Amino acid sequence: MSRAAAVVIALMLPLIAGCGSSTPAASRTPNLPPATAAAPSTPSTPVTPSEPASATASATPRVVHHETHPDPRWRFFSTDQHWYTSGWFTGVHRIMIGFGCNASPWYDHDPRCPGTDGFHHGIDVAMPCGTTLRAGLPGTVLSPSAPGTPGPAYGVNPVRLRVTGPGGAHDLLIGHTRRVFVHPGQHVRRGQRIALASDSGAPDGCHLHFEVRPPGGGYTTAVDPARWLKLKRA
Repeated sequence: MSRAAAVVIALMLPLIAGCGSSTPAASRTPNLPPATAAAPSTPSTPVTPSEPASATASATPRVVHHETHPDPRWRFFSTDQHWYTSGWFTGVHRIMIGFGCNASPWYDHDPRCPGTDGFHHGIDVAMPCGTTLRAGLPGTVLSPSAPGTPGPAYGVNPVRLRVTGPGGAHDLLIGHTRRVFVHPGQHVRRGQRIALASDSGAPDGCHLHFEVRPPGGGYTTAVDPARWLKLKRA
């Protein structure tokens, strides 16, 4: 190497050194892999597939009621297929025979009715033997010897209450009871247990016979008891 070339190299070395970073090597941030590779990706929240339109628009299933101890003697002479509750009994039950003309064989023909139909003076609600009967209205228990005493067709323990309800004072007759928890002259409160349903005097099985008469009236004076019984669809 000539002396001139050596001089040129010596002059260029400081310039080459000045082109480097002034940051100490120890403090330099090392190169990292791309962010997507630095940490595993978070799994996405699964998406629940939407219901078919036909499923969301389907109607709510109808609740079907069943008697726990159906009576094989029950015979329904009513087209009403609904189930009912009432303040006069526990549970949910159906009407066997409504008030007025009907084709049931238990009643003699009535001239008010077509063909050979008889006339039913109350509402019969089918229910298992032993169903609790309650007072739907406050009232006073009538004596068996009071005017309007029912005959044997209503069973051995019918209950009559003198109540003040729709249209003033009336006698409410509850037939076919097995056991009675109230006594004549007793004032009963709404909701009080008064008797148990049975088949006493009833050829068509255990049920509640609910009848309404004017004070002291007989069965021929009975009126439609629907507004006293106050059945509510279940």
